This record gives sequence, C-alpha cells and structure tokens, in this order.
Amino acid sequence: MKKITALLLCLAVFLAAFSGIAAAKKKEAPKDKGTIVFIPHDNRPISDVETADTIRQLGYKVVVPPDELLGSNSNLGDSDKLWQWLEDNTTVPHKKDKKPPYKPLPGIKAVVLSGDAMIYGSLVGSRKHHFTQQKLLERVKKFQEFKDSHPKVPMYVFSSIMRTPRTGEASGSEEPGYYFSYGTDIFRYTALKDKEEVEGLTKREKKEMKFLTEFLPREAIDDWMSRRSKNLAVNKAMIDLAKAGTFSYFCLGRDDNAPYSQTHRESRWLNDYGRELGKTRFNNMAGIDEFGMLLLTRAVNDLEAVMPFVYVRYNMGEGARVVPSYSDEAIDKTIRSHVTMAGGVYVTTPARADLVLLVNTNPNGETYEANDAGNTEKSRFSTRYFMNMLEEELAEGRPVGIADIAYANGSDNALMAALRDKDLLFRLQAYSGWNTPTNSTGFVLGQGMLVPRMSDESRKRLLYTRYLDDWGYQANVRQNLSATLGYFKGQGSGGNLNEKRAQTEASATLRMQTFAGWNLPKFVDVKQIKVTMPWNRLFECYPQF
Repeated sequence: MKKITALLLCLAVFLAAFSGIAAAKKKEAPKDKGTIVFIPHDNRPISDVETADTIRQLGYKVVVPPDELLGSNSNLGDSDKLWQWLEDNTTVPHKKDKKPPYKPLPGIKAVVLSGDAMIYGSLVGSRKHHFTQQKLLERVKKFQEFKDSHPKVPMYVFSSIMRTPRTGEASGSEEPGYYFSYGTDIFRYTALKDKEEVEGLTKREKKEMKFLTEFLPREAIDDWMSRRSKNLAVNKAMIDLAKAGTFSYFCLGRDDNAPYSQTHRESRWLNDYGRELGKTRFNNMAGIDEFGMLLLTRAVNDLEAVMPFVYVRYNMGEGARVVPSYSDEAIDKTIRSHVTMAGGVYVTTPARADLVLLVNTNPNGETYEANDAGNTEKSRFSTRYFMNMLEEELAEGRPVGIADIAYANGSDNALMAALRDKDLLFRLQAYSGWNTPTNSTGFVLGQGMLVPRMSDESRKRLLYTRYLDDWGYQANVRQNLSATLGYFKGQGSGGNLNEKRAQTEASATLRMQTFAGWNLPKFVDVKQIKVTMPWNRLFECYPQF
C-alpha cells in the first residue's frame, strides 16, 4: 500500500511538473492575436524593428513596410508608395474601378501610422521636402479615405511639429544645408519671436531681433519658414480629422525643442486650435521618436481592454520640475501625457500600480550629455538615493521600470554600475536611457506597461537590447569610436562614415562584445552580438544578438 501511495505521489509530482512546463511553453509561445499594421516615421532600428518586436512578444503579428519604402537620413521616403503598401496589406484585392468601402483583410486589428511618413515620406522628409501645400493637403485626405474603406479598423496616428535645433551641428544632416551655417541664429531669432508674443522683449532683445532680421539670409529664412507654414496647415487639417472622429487617437510631437523657439510657438497655436478635443483623443507633447511605441501600446491596451495604473517617483532635487534638454516643459507633464497616450492612468499611490516608474534626474535639474567627462561609474549621493528608492520598491514586490534621463543620448554610468554590482539589471520590468529624455520616458512606459503580458524570456531580451544600446554603445562605445575614427583607413566622419563604415562596425562589434562580457549577466553568448550602423553614422547603432 505504501508503495502504491508512493508511486501515486511520484506520478502526481511528475504531472504537476509536466503541466508547469507546458504552461511555461504556452506563455513563451503566445497564440496569434491578430495583425497590427505599423508604419513608423523612418527605418532607424529604435523607431522600426525594436518597437515592432516589443508588440510581437505579446503574440501579435506586426506588419511593417520594407526598409526601402521607409525614409532615412539620406532617403526622404515616398508617401505615395507607402499609401499603396498600406492598401495592399490591409485590403482584399479588388478591381481598379471598384469604389470604397473595400473589404478589409481578415485579422487586421489596428493600424498605427506616422503622419510624417504618410504625408512627407518620413520624419526627415517633413524637414527638407519641396512639396506644395496643396499636394500635402491632398495626402491628408487619404486618412479619411482609408477610414471610409476600413470603418471598423481603429487608426492611431502621430505626427510632428517641425523641430528647432539649437545649432547647426545639432541639426546633423536632417535639416536643409543652410541650417549648419545659420542654425544658431535661426534658433535665436525664433526664440525672440516666441517670447515677444508671450511676455514681450527687453530693449536689448529688440535690438538683437533687429540685427538678426537684417543678418539672416532672406532666402534661407524664407525657405525655412515657408516649410513650417505648410507643416502648420497640415497639422491643423489633421486636427480637423481628429475632431471628425477619423482617428482613435492623434498626437503631435515636439522634438529638439526649447521653452522659447519656433516649435514652442507653433505648439501654442495648435493647442488653441485643438482645445475642444479631450486628452483621450488628442495631445500635443514634447518628443516624437517614442510615439510609435506609445501608440502601439495604446492600440494593444484598447484591444485587450486593459488600463494600466502607473505610479511615478523621481530622484532627489528638482525631480518632477526638471525641464530636460530638447524639451520645453517639465518632465512630469510629459510623463503624464505619455501615460494617457499609452492608454494608462497616472496614479498617486504605488499600492495599486501596475508599473512603478522611477525617473533618474540630476538634483540640480540639469541634463548633461552622455559623453560628458563626469559620466563615470563613480557613485554620487543622488545615485545612492535613487538605488535606495529602487530597492524599497523591489522589496515591496512592485514591478519597476527606470527612465534614465540624468544624461541625454545615453545611460548614467554610475547608476548602471550600481545596478550591475547589486545584480538588479534583470530585476526590472523595463529600462530606457537613449536619445532625448522624453524619448526615454515614453519608450520605457510603453514597454513597462506591456511586459507583464509577455514571457520572462521576452522581458529579459528587451532589457538586454536596451543595456547594449543605451549603456554599452551610447554612453561608452560611441565615445571610444569617435576618438579612434581618425585611425581607420579611407574617407569618412562621425556623421558620414562612408569608407570607414565596415571598419567602424567591426570595431563596434568587438567593443560591445567586450563590454557585455564585463558588465552584463550571461544572457547570451557575447560572440553572438553584432553591431551595424544603419544610418551610416556614429549617432545610432543596431545591436543584434
């Protein structure tokens, strides 16, 4: 009898273990939830494949146009071909003379579209195009035509208000050529125009305005302002579509911006124009590159009827009041908008939060660049304060994400070293520290909301990608490559690698493999890591493993 009982007990344990393994496999291979069509504003990995792959981890098929149809820094894209691609991938083939509504392809759950891609060809195209306003407005009408043909398919759209880089150097190759020579003066000129309307100018500022008006080449300022005028008309027309209910959600972004600038100026006008729309249908906020992630997250949350609660804590000092670099508003205002845009709810207590977002800022409110000499592994008092916050939340069993924005364009090395040394890198739900601060906060919010619905393996893969890119490359390897680029054979520079590209990619791959071996948990064989430079420049990379 004891033997039979023992055998039955062993069988029960085996069946329980087997069912657990089966359940784990089922979670790691989620069933097909349908198709989401996504057209990003360009083909940078962070905008395109890394964003789409996040949603794929949930079991959705995410269909994205091929790279050659999407814009880049050298290819402005082709909106007409993108509209054709959208129809081909959402509509049952029909005779050319048939009129809408057409029959949508089965399984299409939502479309998430970049307005810049569909109207100008790409984000860079919105800054450098030569289309007439009439042509641009004709493309705006295509959104309504698509909705008429696909009335049951929710459409989420994001577009940008043209940016105002502070300098020609900061504009890279993404503005007209004259901006490199006159960008600083154009920025200052528009900042004074904005301030004049908001609070008036001092006598000295009026003299400066007069000087800049006479100094700036009329051909350059006319070209730049003319393109902005078209952009303003397009954005008003898009807001009109939002008012008509064409979009499930529409958002305007302000990238490379400042409290006084032409971008901020136009944002004020557009806020007034769209004032009757509530925040659940339209928003105008700092940032742009993170919007694809946020709107895909919202689409998923809407489809699954989930409304995540998000609680936010800031590092010591200025915290929520910080106006980070490349933005014109306090970071807490941006984060609240990000939460709403993604379909979540900003809550004031962590008890019921589905995600606790910890925001790493500098106590003095300044945002430094990741290549700053002070961005070392040496611990600061604020680093230790932040780590205490993190450990407190983890001890309570709360899901935590980190928006690392003490430095722009890369991670805070002191914080990352502390996470590494305390073996907390993979205890997080999500992490982001890339590009502008608002890019980071939006991206980590989107992933942080979605991670609880995917496998643990997927969570770790998403974290590993960010650690390679934001910490490994942007905060460390990129600086090393920049310092050694002159030793590579051939012609090329950090902004245009050209003949140095292959050598740069090989060096970046070796350096990243070494970095991962020294700093990251053994999640993959570091020899599998490969780094490429898809935009032929040092600014961003594509880490694969």
